[in-house]
Amino acid sequence: MFQSSVSGEGLRLGRLETVHGVIETPAFMPVGTQGTVKTMSPRELKELQAQVVLGNSYHLNLRPGLEVIRKAGGLHRFMGWDGPILTDSGGYQVFSLAKLRDVHDHGVEFQSHIDGAACFLGPKEVMEIQSALGSDIRMVLDECPPWPAEEAVVRRAIERSLRWAGECKKLKESGGSLLYGIVQGGSFDRLRRECAERLAEVGFDGYAIGGVSVGEPEPEMLGAIEATIPYLPRDKPRYAMGLGTPRQLIEMVARGIDMFDCVLPTRVARNGVAYTRNGYLHVCAGRYKADLSPIEEGCACYACKTFSRAYIRHLLNAEEILGLRLVSWHNLHFYLELMRQIRVAIREERFEAFRRDFLASYREPRDRELEVTCAP
Repeated sequence: MFQSSVSGEGLRLGRLETVHGVIETPAFMPVGTQGTVKTMSPRELKELQAQVVLGNSYHLNLRPGLEVIRKAGGLHRFMGWDGPILTDSGGYQVFSLAKLRDVHDHGVEFQSHIDGAACFLGPKEVMEIQSALGSDIRMVLDECPPWPAEEAVVRRAIERSLRWAGECKKLKESGGSLLYGIVQGGSFDRLRRECAERLAEVGFDGYAIGGVSVGEPEPEMLGAIEATIPYLPRDKPRYAMGLGTPRQLIEMVARGIDMFDCVLPTRVARNGVAYTRNGYLHVCAGRYKADLSPIEEGCACYACKTFSRAYIRHLLNAEEILGLRLVSWHNLHFYLELMRQIRVAIREERFEAFRRDFLASYREPRDRELEVTCAP
């Protein structure tokens, strides 16, 4: 069940009930692709007040395999996380990672990116995998067209995705799990509208906007979101897949999105990059060698309350795992705290002031600025 309230500006506050707990929205989901949020334990995620984590059917089916996870009693027990889990169907990974693939109307034949083994994913297989994982929120199989792509290519992808979505809906087991449809349509507004309307006719527990953040310029990404939202049911959660940066999260909330996932908090942490209210900070930079201040003044995370920039820089440059963990801890705290502050601002009817103040002080890093690695 999803209960939401909508302000006059289209801002949404919601409560999504799942078997393993309630998710307050707007919400950010830390990414645990292979059954773990990189460098973080489930207990630490609880301390960070993460409400839900994301896993991936493609990766978990290949390794460690469903037999192991079934024997453990499902993904929750296997990874030691008792909160809600959303699992992606694996469709995007097939199209982005598979060594070779052959798409048919009934599914996708591909070679594993791990060992080249022949594999197949269709609606039936995707639903069976997610059932074995026991995830709370499950995604239909879809075809994510590349960017850029011609309209005819995108049209074929959405027709196939709609067919697969209908089959997934028929295969949905009774019980408490939720199933989300995925809107595709590339850069073509009319195709996104059509896809959204036809998915709504089938009827799903929630709706995801896919095919965004796949290499297109940010204005085009925002345009795809804006072209889709008006045609999604107002009483169902909306999930922007693979988004985004802190600024993008705020802009997506302003447009009526409820749920987000992104690998950035832990990915950039592995390069020693920490998010702050003013932008980003390369903790491993030489100027912090003797800096005894925290990553961010006033931050309440464990890393900032306990350790200095100088110490974390030392760990990073000495290639000590704790350094990666502490920056990851801070970045996840930053994202989750940002979402909490957004919810409070919406509830107190001051979101626009919060949005304006945040964007005025926050400097979004360029991609190449996030890829600098630590050096002695």
